[in-house]
Amino acid sequence: MKYILTTQINGVSREAAVSAKTTLAEFLRYEMGLTGLKQGCGEGECGACTVLLDGVPVSSCLVLALEAEGREITTIEGLGTPAKLHPLQESFVEHGAIQCGFCTPGMILTAKSLLEKTPAPKESDIRSALSGNLCRCTGYQKIVEAVSRVARETREKGGAGR
Repeated sequence: MKYILTTQINGVSREAAVSAKTTLAEFLRYEMGLTGLKQGCGEGECGACTVLLDGVPVSSCLVLALEAEGREITTIEGLGTPAKLHPLQESFVEHGAIQCGFCTPGMILTAKSLLEKTPAPKESDIRSALSGNLCRCTGYQKIVEAVSRVARETREKGGAGR
């Protein structure tokens, strides 16, 4: 049996019929075509499928799609454009914080949420916020540096972590 799901995805109202067993990760990736989120462990351990649900990072493999009814979902596709990257995306590229790219969408969305709540995070705050996102390639230091730079530049410009 399918149910109608009405939600906001990257600022666009969407409606779709989904099974009660469909995870948010499956819905976004396979039904909405948003392949930026990756399906990794399927157990909420790796962070590859992280999206923002009402601004809060969640492992979309652990959330049923129907739980997003009436809520705002942000995926990596909702940040920046190919012509104008989001500052976090730019910083990840400039700092070499992207290697295989599998963890990158979840890292960036988690960092975005952190900077919106904590515009001046300490290194320990960044590491703690990103602790649910695993990376096998970069060793994390470049990721922390990329997030730190955006936080510093945003503060210098007097803006929020958007």
